[in-house]
Amino acid sequence: MHMTDSRTIAASPEEVWNAILDPDVLKQCVPGCTEMSGSAEEGFEATVVQKVGPVKATFKGTVVLSDMVPGQSLTLTGEGKGGAAGFAKGGADVKLAAVEGGTELHYDVEAKVGGKLAQLGSRIIDGFAKKMADQFFSNFQSAVEGPQEGGDDASEAEGEGGEKKKGWFKKLVS
Repeated sequence: MHMTDSRTIAASPEEVWNAILDPDVLKQCVPGCTEMSGSAEEGFEATVVQKVGPVKATFKGTVVLSDMVPGQSLTLTGEGKGGAAGFAKGGADVKLAAVEGGTELHYDVEAKVGGKLAQLGSRIIDGFAKKMADQFFSNFQSAVEGPQEGGDDASEAEGEGGEKKKGWFKKLVS
């Protein structure tokens, strides 16, 4: 399964870069992640609980960061084993570029599954993988930017005096 997309994040490339390397940010952003430990230099270990179609599994796996060009690009490579459910592995090439209003984050994702998961059929797997990637990058954008204006979060998006609140990651680095 292959997928490419991009999104503009209202933060500097340095802030986005630092967030990508932060295990706390990654834990918040990976859907179903219950544990995340490690470092960008040595790799991360994660536990993720997910339901794909009728198959629910706890995946234990690793994520390794490579080809790192600070503030510009990196490659994330991950592999998880879900016991009888099978395995999932894949990677994402991530590129950052400064644009007006923030940083454009471009990602190119490749994913493979095996075991019982592979028996579900490519339509279910492809849809699930796209949903997971979209959810991860949406969560990542929210963690860096903070709540978006409009919708139900509008009242929370503004602090005292009408100023826009920062994302929890921006609060840490500001």
